[in-house]
Amino acid sequence: MSDSPVALIVGASRGLGWGLAREYLRRGWRVVATVRDLATRTPLHALQDEANGRLEIESVDIAQPEQIAALDARLAGRRFDLLFVNAGVSNDPQEPAGDVTTDEFVRVMVTNTLSPIRAIERLIERVKPDGRVAVMSSELASVAGNVNGGWEVYRGSKAALNTMLRSLVVRRAGDARTFYAVAPGWVRTEMGGADAPLDIDTSIPGVVDALDRRAGERGLVFVNYRNEILPW
Repeated sequence: MSDSPVALIVGASRGLGWGLAREYLRRGWRVVATVRDLATRTPLHALQDEANGRLEIESVDIAQPEQIAALDARLAGRRFDLLFVNAGVSNDPQEPAGDVTTDEFVRVMVTNTLSPIRAIERLIERVKPDGRVAVMSSELASVAGNVNGGWEVYRGSKAALNTMLRSLVVRRAGDARTFYAVAPGWVRTEMGGADAPLDIDTSIPGVVDALDRRAGERGLVFVNYRNEILPW
């Protein structure tokens, strides 16, 4: 077991993050996964019950920089093969950006853009020099692919996430790690809703396969769960 690769998955209490934790466990990895509140039982805790000691649960709210720092301190001395930061909230998909309140705009942007980047900046040294760093992005983040409109604030937050991650990668030009912005597709989760065409069992194995197939590529890879490179 000690030779198994190890993933650090931030934001795994349910939905896509939980699906990532489950898939990596199925593939023989060990996983450290986070929730915001250890006192609240989540689907991740149920997964831990079945993981035979291969799943550790940590707590962090990545919207709070001091909590990211505390997590980093607790993980000092450990190294991971993968850091995957999963964070996402939405708002009314039909609401024009100009009609959104400032508080709502800030809520979406801090959760979807600033917080994941802060987490990566703080935790990246926990990743092995030849490891992988990923964020959960969206096909809606593609500016070139925006032909249907809608989801204006959510689109903007994920496009900003891609841009900031790309800036981080450029700044770290000598870094041998592989960086990914991953689009999981429209998935039936609490956020994705019941009308989404994909389930977790379709999306997440594809996401993990895409990360495997792109490992070692330099720069930032914007890829979907079908291992297709997406236009910026």
